[in-house]
Amino acid sequence: MSAAGAAAGYLARRAAQKERVRLLYRRALKDTLNWAVNRHHFYQHASDLREKFEANKHAEDLDTIDRLIQDGEASYGKLRHPDPYIVPWAPGGSKFCRNPPPPAGIEIVYNYGREDD
Repeated sequence: MSAAGAAAGYLARRAAQKERVRLLYRRALKDTLNWAVNRHHFYQHASDLREKFEANKHAEDLDTIDRLIQDGEASYGKLRHPDPYIVPWAPGGSKFCRNPPPPAGIEIVYNYGREDD
C-alpha cells in the first residue's frame, strides 16, 4: 500500500470515529433530558457528560479510540431511559396520526350550516 493510500485510510477511519463520537454524544445528551426532572438537574448532568467526553479528547491511537467508543456505546446502552419522552406529534407520540384522513369513498362537506346553498 502506498503512503497516500495509507494516509487516506487513516483519514477515513478518523472521520468515521469522529462521526461515531459525535452521534454518541448527541444521543447521550438527548437521553439526559429524559432522566432530568428539572432543567438545573439537566445542566449538571450535561456538564458531567461533557467532562467524560473531554477526558479522552486527546487520544491518538486508533485502536484505543475504537475501544473507547465501544465502551461508551455499551455504557450508553445500559443507561438509556426505559421510557423516553417523545414529542406528542412525532412518530411514536401520543398525538401522531390521531386524525388520519378519512377512508376512500367518504366525502366531508365543510359548509357549516350552509347546506341549502
